[in-house]
Amino acid sequence: MKLTIVGCSGSGPGPKSPASSYLVEHEGFRLLLDLGNGAFGPLQGYVDPASIDALFLSHLHADHCLDVAPFVVWHRYAGPSPRKLVPMYAPVGAERRLALAYDLDGDGLTDVFDFVPVGSGSFLLGPFEVTLARTAHPVECYAIRLTVDGRSLVYTGDTGPCERVIELARGADVLLAEAAHPPGPDLPTGLHLTGREAGEHASAAGVGRLLLTHIPAWVDEIGQLFAASAVFSETELVHSGATYEI
Repeated sequence: MKLTIVGCSGSGPGPKSPASSYLVEHEGFRLLLDLGNGAFGPLQGYVDPASIDALFLSHLHADHCLDVAPFVVWHRYAGPSPRKLVPMYAPVGAERRLALAYDLDGDGLTDVFDFVPVGSGSFLLGPFEVTLARTAHPVECYAIRLTVDGRSLVYTGDTGPCERVIELARGADVLLAEAAHPPGPDLPTGLHLTGREAGEHASAAGVGRLLLTHIPAWVDEIGQLFAASAVFSETELVHSGATYEI
């Protein structure tokens, strides 16, 4: 698998990166994990949007899904003809939520997407074996594990400390984990991970490598990296434009 970090800023676009979006490729198949605000512009610098084979949305917060709107504009008005429907795997309610975000008076987005509601469990998506697990977050959110040719990538989406995420990531080659909470007392529960908690999840799951993402612009990213590395040495901080072979 090839992983490209399209956007990695937490909670919204930052000065160095758009919000969450990750491109995973294998033998010509292109899967986009999330499409947060600001991500569609940089995405066009990596691939032709018409070549995206499927889109997975971990959840429906704006920093993970709002650039579906310009994706729709591109497909309707700039895309090649004949146009193909893009499978969108997302929590229940995505079709209405995204249609409202795009155009309150519109007729929906079914001319662009084939909406596939998801839940915890496993299925095949292109060349990938996919397993989803519900995370600890205020809205319905799913972490995803992608496996192909004996290699595996797990992306947490948004989550607080969560045993289900640890089990999903067990033995994975790479864990792409959010680390949005700075260290401190009285942090909200069931929302985000600290850097140290991301490292603890990677250690508990026995993954090969931890990639930290979704750090808000107002949080010290180097501090998050140090905190995670203190408990899991094979930790890296991602940045927009970085690529990884898994």
